[in-house]
Amino acid sequence: MSFLTLFVLFAGFIIGLGALTVIDCLGFLGRTSSYWTEATTRAHKVTKPLIWLGMTLAVLGGILFYTDLDETGYRNIHLIVGIILVINGSFLSCYISPYLLKQEKAGKSTMLLPRSIQVATTISFFISFLGWWGSLILFLLQIAV
Repeated sequence: MSFLTLFVLFAGFIIGLGALTVIDCLGFLGRTSSYWTEATTRAHKVTKPLIWLGMTLAVLGGILFYTDLDETGYRNIHLIVGIILVINGSFLSCYISPYLLKQEKAGKSTMLLPRSIQVATTISFFISFLGWWGSLILFLLQIAV
């Protein structure tokens, strides 16, 4: 296991989880506050690319990491979780993000999100949270074994 492999993998987790934590906290506060709704809309322009960068680095690091191992159990779990996270992120990037940008352009960035979008983003939050943190824990378990 090389230093570069671990660096890329950890950089992916740090960048992705850092950005995810920021936008999740803002989104939680924005459920009932027009101030935080607007802050979330503005912040997601920065956090979205950082989450995708983190995902890209984590996947690249994971490919390098698992290439050196014969163990397939953790690799397969990580592959499935990665696919779920990409689908979840695509939903957020292709559906929720354009909605937020449209609201902002129309001067409505302080309006609370409709209930249906709040429910969808809450579900997405749990998928992201469990996927990212679960993957990190699985990776650390793999290193410990």
